[in-house]
Amino acid sequence: MPIKFRKTIDLEEGWEFLETGINKLKRILEGHPEPQFEPEEYMMMYTTVFNMANQKCPHDYSRELYEKYKETIQDYISSMVLPSLREKHGEFMLRELVNRWMNHKVMVKWLYKFFQYLERYFISRRDLPSLDEVALTCFRDMVYEELKGKAKDAVIALIDQEREGEVIDRALIKNVVDIYVEIGMGDMNYYVNDFENDMLSATAVYYSQKASNWIMEDSSSDYMLKAEDCLRNEKERVSHYLHSSSEAKLLEVCHSNICSKFK
Repeated sequence: MPIKFRKTIDLEEGWEFLETGINKLKRILEGHPEPQFEPEEYMMMYTTVFNMANQKCPHDYSRELYEKYKETIQDYISSMVLPSLREKHGEFMLRELVNRWMNHKVMVKWLYKFFQYLERYFISRRDLPSLDEVALTCFRDMVYEELKGKAKDAVIALIDQEREGEVIDRALIKNVVDIYVEIGMGDMNYYVNDFENDMLSATAVYYSQKASNWIMEDSSSDYMLKAEDCLRNEKERVSHYLHSSSEAKLLEVCHSNICSKFK
């Protein structure tokens, strides 16, 4: 049963009620058996925020709720997300990173249902970062910045394994690469600087070494056949899991490192 508030809702009392919904959401994200939210439940959350943000000063808690929204996400990342990621490595870490990124988006979606009144009537009037921007910044500053290098290295290692003929989880790589793209909210610099540049450098090293071996072992016709296969395979990789903007750069790196050995 929803609690009955006094005419004026104290910050502590109102937040205690909101935390019942937030904690339920956390349990759902962690995979604990928990019934999904009924419309009445999240409407009570929304109504509580609405009431707390519409009280007369000094009981208008819009600013405090906005800060607590951010603190909620930061606390969850600190207590649950980062520990689960730090204990995993390589491909297992990549899978957990993708899972935590997907869960983060679910969490943001539900918290928006609770706090959307702030978006419409508090944030917009003060030119503050939106709820989505606050949530993404928390994930970017706390999770992405810590793991972007490890994730990049793990993805590059998987790509090299595929080049050597091993079967890899292409969907996993695509999901990780998408994080580099999405974390910039339209700014491709994160993808380029934190992933693509090193991926292209690793590609150059890989094909330079391969070409050095082929030039000694193969005939001219066999060398060219291998070169054509590589270019075709790299183009396919772009279509399966790299961003389309990488295609021209990737093919140029491959072409220059393979053909330079053949001259």
